[in-house]
Amino acid sequence: MEASASIEIAKHTLLSCGLILAIGTLASLLAQKIRIPDVAVFLITGIAIGPQALGLVHIGAESALNQIILLFGASYILFDGGATLRFAVLKQVWITIVVIATIGVVITAGITGLAAHFILGIPPIVALLLGATLASTDPATLVPIFRQVRIRDRVAQTVMSESAFNDAMGAILTFSILAVATGSGSFSLTASLLGLLEQSVIGIVAGIVLGYLAALLIAHEKMAFLAEYAPVVTLVAVIAAYFAADGLHASGFMAVFVFGIMLGNKEAFGFKMEPGEAQKLDEFVLTTAFILRLFIFILLGAQVDFTLMEKYWLGGTAVVTVLMLVARPATVFLCTWPDRRARWSFAEMLFMCWTRETGVIPAALAGLLLGMKAPGAQMIASVTFIAILMTILIQASTTEWLGRRLGLLEKN
Repeated sequence: MEASASIEIAKHTLLSCGLILAIGTLASLLAQKIRIPDVAVFLITGIAIGPQALGLVHIGAESALNQIILLFGASYILFDGGATLRFAVLKQVWITIVVIATIGVVITAGITGLAAHFILGIPPIVALLLGATLASTDPATLVPIFRQVRIRDRVAQTVMSESAFNDAMGAILTFSILAVATGSGSFSLTASLLGLLEQSVIGIVAGIVLGYLAALLIAHEKMAFLAEYAPVVTLVAVIAAYFAADGLHASGFMAVFVFGIMLGNKEAFGFKMEPGEAQKLDEFVLTTAFILRLFIFILLGAQVDFTLMEKYWLGGTAVVTVLMLVARPATVFLCTWPDRRARWSFAEMLFMCWTRETGVIPAALAGLLLGMKAPGAQMIASVTFIAILMTILIQASTTEWLGRRLGLLEKN
């Protein structure tokens, strides 16, 4: 009986995955035709085939399969994003990235929390907890958007780097405020920043070491004995980078992002792959990232709980509107102003104000708060899903249009 039940679960899971792949491929084709980033279409598709609509896919948010897809998918997409960045561009804008990924998260959380306190009438500490949950941007959304919409290099790379680095700060801030809300600790901005620095340094070191080692094994003139296995090496190294950092209580996502930067800039270390092997690796990474992106956002859409959202939809929409139109612009302008060397134009800053999608990482934080029965957890989860729907459907789908209007689209 147990074996039979296991087989039925396996069949159901395989059927669900097959449906997601088939329907997601058609959704991606539609996204190409109507010229909007595919993550927005995937999210709508997930809602349509999920339990609250057609009921074709039933994979729970708490299931092991869903957690594996989220964890590995977000890691691999971050690696892919890191591989597109170039040292020359990062040297120009690193001050902005550091400031906006640290102090910027605090500014966003503070303004959003203040709005939630007055709009939803909730205690200040719970409002701040909501603000912290929503404060980080989502690399799993932004990386594929900039793969599809060719925005000026330094703008795209700044936004992608910010989304990779601010996840750690968002998590630290969220759990620091939670400690105060539950009476198990006190919040300290200094301690939070020191904790972020520690996590960042360890994550960066882990990414650098594994990135250099992977480049050595697949692209060194004499030592590249794994060159023909480069796709497998990247898979293993992404998992190793994540768990190496996580095991040292650092940011695994930061480690895989830095690993991607190292591998993407391997020529800077004198490493060069054979053209055929390089093309095979590029195609593998693009295909794998596409499949994982498809699964992540269709499942995210399928798991939107409209019953939970119903109670807070009006106030939640107002809070997210403040996040998009007040908190984010204030953060961008305050954090880019000190970076005189970057010489940001008004058009570039305006574009960064609009590009701050909420996605997998805030959803994961909200899920953790629900599991821990944190104060206001159901309200936080509801508003987080409202933020995911609004930012992805409104902001992601208008990225190309805004880039064109502001003159930031690259020709190729």
